[in-house]
Amino acid sequence: MSIARFERFFRRAGSLDIDKSDLERYNEFVRRKTYDLLLRAVANAKANGRDVIQPSDLPITKGLQENIHAYRKLEEELELEPVLRQLAGLPALDLAYGEETEAELPHIVGGLSHALARSFRIVDPDLKNPDSTHWDTAFRLFDLLM
Repeated sequence: MSIARFERFFRRAGSLDIDKSDLERYNEFVRRKTYDLLLRAVANAKANGRDVIQPSDLPITKGLQENIHAYRKLEEELELEPVLRQLAGLPALDLAYGEETEAELPHIVGGLSHALARSFRIVDPDLKNPDSTHWDTAFRLFDLLM
């Protein structure tokens, strides 16, 4: 992802000054949380007797859905293809995801990204430039909830 696009997104979504050193942390966050959502989707699809993950199997909460909508309103496209390719390097899922689910993943990743940007300012309203402690806190909060 281009650094300028990454910085611009976090500035618009969370009023934060993010730099190049944060890109690796961001990629790890998105990779882990997207995979976590897909793991739950596998369980939901199996419980519903399906052999392919459908969008309705993804555990999208009200808050995440609102962040997906906010991401779309920003009209700030993140370069998410590299992040989505990273999912291929993770342990294989028991089920494949359908075309509709695959088409939704960039929006879901955008919503997760928007929620992440906003979470920094919720934890510390005066924060301008997150450091590793802030990133660790964000990871722990999202791990607690997702």
